[in-house]
Amino acid sequence: MDRYSIPGVRTFEYTKIVGLDLIEFGTDIIIDDFVFIYATNRMRFGSHIHIASFTSISGGGTLDMADFTTLSSGVRVFTGSDDYTGWGFGNSTVPEPYRHVARGAVQIDRFAIVGANAVILPNVRIGEGAAVGAGSVVTRDLAPWGVYIGNRRVRDRDREGILQNYAAYQSEHQSAAVSPQGGGATADGNTHEAGS
Repeated sequence: MDRYSIPGVRTFEYTKIVGLDLIEFGTDIIIDDFVFIYATNRMRFGSHIHIASFTSISGGGTLDMADFTTLSSGVRVFTGSDDYTGWGFGNSTVPEPYRHVARGAVQIDRFAIVGANAVILPNVRIGEGAAVGAGSVVTRDLAPWGVYIGNRRVRDRDREGILQNYAAYQSEHQSAAVSPQGGGATADGNTHEAGS
């Protein structure tokens, strides 16, 4: 059963999306059962994205997931969160002027993968090709092509191998080269914007 009938997006009976009018979707996207997406601000999902079961995306900030990205099972993406280190107190039952809410953008760049049960906090960019280990808590930007446990880079990913594999994929699937929202990559891995 495809619950939402969004062109190019496969959802299931227990997928839950709130704020659909604020979300832009590419194609070849799978959003599993028990995923919860709550958009009160702009969200953009490129193409060839998988969001696995029990993942949630919420917080009131913006989200941009580029092509060929993955959120594994149980990931939490917070585009906003109460900051209890300052003057704020309470929770969502308290009017916002009394709370210290930090909202911002979360950007997940092309070829990035976030492991199971990881937590991504607001104002974070996960660089191209970065891999976030299961159970990590990401509180700052992660540089491209690293493997991370939390915010700590523990090794490099095989950038050249991934881009060669991507070029082979492109040659077999030409329609996958650029997402409908613009931006993508050439066979050499260089990014470009639509119309350039």
